[in-house]
Amino acid sequence: MPEPTIAVLDVDGTLVDSNYQHALAWYRAFRSLGETFPVWRIHRLIGMGGDKLVAALGGDDVEERIGDAARERWVEEVDQLIDEIAPLPGARDLLLAVKERGHRLVLASSGKPQHVEAFVDLLDAGDIADAVTSSQDAEATKPNPDLLQVALQKLGAAPDAPAVVVGDSVWDVEAAKRAGMPAIVVRSGGFGDDELRDAGAVALYDTPGDLVAALDGTPLA
Repeated sequence: MPEPTIAVLDVDGTLVDSNYQHALAWYRAFRSLGETFPVWRIHRLIGMGGDKLVAALGGDDVEERIGDAARERWVEEVDQLIDEIAPLPGARDLLLAVKERGHRLVLASSGKPQHVEAFVDLLDAGDIADAVTSSQDAEATKPNPDLLQVALQKLGAAPDAPAVVVGDSVWDVEAAKRAGMPAIVVRSGGFGDDELRDAGAVALYDTPGDLVAALDGTPLA
């Protein structure tokens, strides 16, 4: 029998509606350290790992001066906003539908372990997922493919095992491309369809629930 496909699902922004809280948390973190950046510019980088976001936003000088402090402050700001974060429509239904089709499921987040744990609890997904990743599982985060590769390793799967990524940002798509995996995207990341398709997304849906309804026409059928 063919090997079951591995569904590698991003959590932040894909299953839970957290992108704008993250953008605001970064904005407040930078402001507290004397740097102010337009929130729209920060939003454009949400989905990229925090190890890369500071330099991508403010350049190497800002990273050298306040990078570590900004990341620490960002965690504190997210902690204050986490109760405002809710699942996106159909998020848990997507997890159940993937498992019902016999696929293995990894919740592959680059978030902080305590935030990932909170979101897994919010989705009541602890007994659904076969494995969960967080920022502590890889040195380099998206758009590097490390966390996607770790997702396969956690299942004992080969690096070339059949796998599909579900994400919400161009950074998810780029990471999937580097890992040799097709990427399905939900639009909750706020990126344009043209950007996502140009990055390599194979299909786009408004919500996880919309993906559930169309799952039979995707690589996760």
